[in-house]
Amino acid sequence: MDVAGTRAEQVAREDLVMFVNACFSCTGQREFYNDAHGQSVSIDFLHAYILGNYRRLYARTLAAGINHFNQAQIVLNLLASGKQTPPGDRREEGALIAATLRCLPPQRAFRVLDVLRERRVNNRRTRAIVREFLGGRPDLGFDAIKYRAKLRAAVAHGHLKLAGELNPFLFHGWKKRVFTTPLLETFRRAHFDPRAVFELPFTVAEGLAHKHQIPREEFLRRIEPRLTSGERLRLQGSATRAEGTLAVDLARAPLTKLALYVLSLDPEARRARRAELHAALEQAAARTLRRASVPLGRVAAVLDNSYSASGSTEKRRRPLGVALAAHYLLSASAREYRPFWTTPPEEPVLVSARGQTDLSTPLLDALDWMPDLVVVVSDGYDNDPPNAVAEVTRVFRTKLDPARRTSIIHANPVFASEFLAPRTLGALVPTVGVRDAEDLPTVLGFARFAEGAAPLSELEDYLAARVRRMLEGTPGARLNEEEAA
Repeated sequence: MDVAGTRAEQVAREDLVMFVNACFSCTGQREFYNDAHGQSVSIDFLHAYILGNYRRLYARTLAAGINHFNQAQIVLNLLASGKQTPPGDRREEGALIAATLRCLPPQRAFRVLDVLRERRVNNRRTRAIVREFLGGRPDLGFDAIKYRAKLRAAVAHGHLKLAGELNPFLFHGWKKRVFTTPLLETFRRAHFDPRAVFELPFTVAEGLAHKHQIPREEFLRRIEPRLTSGERLRLQGSATRAEGTLAVDLARAPLTKLALYVLSLDPEARRARRAELHAALEQAAARTLRRASVPLGRVAAVLDNSYSASGSTEKRRRPLGVALAAHYLLSASAREYRPFWTTPPEEPVLVSARGQTDLSTPLLDALDWMPDLVVVVSDGYDNDPPNAVAEVTRVFRTKLDPARRTSIIHANPVFASEFLAPRTLGALVPTVGVRDAEDLPTVLGFARFAEGAAPLSELEDYLAARVRRMLEGTPGARLNEEEAA
């Protein structure tokens, strides 16, 4: 291959690696160092650029394990530009879109349908995918209650007709009739009978409780049996303020959400419950590894708990939560493991965000232990002293470990809008974006592309294999060739 061809491949690989990393970490929300507007402008530019230049690989990124925010953006952009899909890619692209919609949390999936209506995207393929998505929902009656406005808009936009009493409920004045479907009738009654409020899903019941002026403490106490584990975690703070108590099922909470819940507790509560919380985090890590096992050898983790790990008002304590969750995940997956915090806590569950970001000192300690792998979990703002990690790794690679017996990977949960990517720690440390600690099994496999050693063809094969695994055993979008156009 000539020099120009080689350079073109290198640019394409770098573009795609940057995009995938951004799609792991960016959610368009404010970060400690960047505002939400900058985040949105940067990620929107990246989506438009990759869609315009690498459409097939852009679609295949849906299977790479990226976060829900960027999955939704890709689905929207693909559906809005369906005419630009090459004929040979239509079937795969449609199947990826349909599979992604099914896997998204319902609120995000219905938001996608709502944005399609707002943008007036209503081509044949879009209507077919919306019809399939709604047809595959396990309980449209529940959706009609919880996502009533969005479901109504999607049905009207797609010119669809739902079975049973759903169409009359959504469109024909549900207050004026009695329904035979129990949940729909309960919703109707709850507008007039406060007792029926407590038979509804929490998010629906909350607004009706306010309408009936039910005291918050009483509402939380009586609605508690209907709360999901995620709702219990989110409500813990408001329950405390209302002088109520909600039992949180620690045995079912996802690892990163559980870590964020632990960090939301005051230090006294964490100290009193440290054995319980430690055991719950260990169990959550074990559950995560049962779904995605990554057996590792001798592993050191450099974990950033400097003040910037406290996050932002929109992502409160998330960088610190990811570091805490990563500590438990790596501990569970490694044969030998040792953590090195920037400010070592008394115990992991008592960790807090404080001080400057000195990553070089714990990194030197980690390298002195001679591990097989060093995972640095940090936002990348190495400022005490500035850029010290880059110099440490340069000396380590050139003088002490030119054979690369020790791998160093930087997992960054923060998107830096000015770089269109997570901030790096220097040219010699590959950086991969993460949203949750649960992303680590995926991004550790992706790190070889971030390092720059793997060619574009290997990245294309990697994404193609992820697509096959995503669609294997999953019914794709049932679109004929005409609908796929």
